[in-house]
Amino acid sequence: MTPIDRTFSVAPMMEWTTRDYRAFARVLSRRTLLYTEMVTTGALLFNPDRERFLGHDETEHPLALQLGGSDPQALAECAAIAESWGYDEVNLNVGCPSDRVQNNMIGACLMGHPELVARCVAAMQAQVKIPVTVKCRIGIDDQDEDADLERFISTVADAGCDTFSVHARKAWLQGLSPKENRDVPPLNYGRVHRLKQAHPSLHIGINGGLKQMDELHAQLEHVDSVMVGRDVYHNPWLLATVDSELYGEAENPHTSRHDALRAFRPYIEKRLAEGVRLNHISRHLLGLFQGQPGGRQFRRHVSENAHKPGAGIEVIDDAMARVPEHRPETQVEQA
Repeated sequence: MTPIDRTFSVAPMMEWTTRDYRAFARVLSRRTLLYTEMVTTGALLFNPDRERFLGHDETEHPLALQLGGSDPQALAECAAIAESWGYDEVNLNVGCPSDRVQNNMIGACLMGHPELVARCVAAMQAQVKIPVTVKCRIGIDDQDEDADLERFISTVADAGCDTFSVHARKAWLQGLSPKENRDVPPLNYGRVHRLKQAHPSLHIGINGGLKQMDELHAQLEHVDSVMVGRDVYHNPWLLATVDSELYGEAENPHTSRHDALRAFRPYIEKRLAEGVRLNHISRHLLGLFQGQPGGRQFRRHVSENAHKPGAGIEVIDDAMARVPEHRPETQVEQA
């Protein structure tokens, strides 16, 4: 099994990192590690339509499935299912702060139960050969960011987990909404850096507030990998320089947004032929021409037409024609 190069990844995001977004992201970067939305164990075990949750295109690899749950047996069974569906990694969500997941003992609340997380990880690893990883916060509520985070990481690592992606801010389960939890608690990159120093044998990745390529390079001097979420979703062209900048590739897949979108056309046509509505795919493309002349017209045309019955690839072509094409682009935005 070829080891996954986790240098850069797109964070798992509910309703955003769908199979169609991931397929487009792969057009822009061949090397980025992609994550699914969080899928709960109940959804996999009790819904017969597994294609809905696990379906993916072969081009998406390397690809990780993020699971939400806290029952070791259920997680182990779901990890085995993920492996059988061809996923390259299974990741346990220990970071989501929403009330819905808290009530089911899923997500960030598990940071208060490191022994349970350890049992979950051990059970999953016993069933699969692919890596089992954890995405967590630096703490929750009134936890001590030093002592409690150290206890969590050490306990779970002792159970066999050697890869952690750490969102560098606390989650406040009482008093803040999930949206506020993405911005209000202060970022503490230094705590994640110290975590790596204390555990040099573990793979420690960092997530939270990272936007510019120089920020990513700076973080990689202290940790093993970087993960970006909302910014790379709203402005997907940020992925366009990842392969050369972070992986040392001689060139990036595309030097033009128009070329990238043209390369994605066959995938769109395939999905339309499968009965998928155009707006389910096109909503992930709206930010492609962000900051470019004609970008607003592109977004408006797609938004106003992709949802209509029978909307086809011509909507994308017509929208793209509203953006002046310069070959090659004179400036590539940084991630």
